[in-house]
Amino acid sequence: MKAEDLKTKTVDELKKLLLDLKKEQFTLRMQKAQGQLENSAKVRAVRRDVARVQTFLTQKANGAEAAAPATKKPAAKKTAKAKTAA
Repeated sequence: MKAEDLKTKTVDELKKLLLDLKKEQFTLRMQKAQGQLENSAKVRAVRRDVARVQTFLTQKANGAEAAAPATKKPAAKKTAKAKTAA
């Protein structure tokens, strides 16, 4: 799965894809436990795809927050710490 493909997907599509990948990951784990897994590299590829989709979901969530108009909060006052002599 390429990152370019994920950029064009909506949040709902990404969530559906994530669910499908998690199911596939579970299936591969069960096959491995039963000794039926033929392509062990597939486990790694699916794990990385899950991480890639989660990254894009996080980026889209943070992008939505950044795009929303934020209300200004008053700046917190910084207090100088007193130096103590030992």
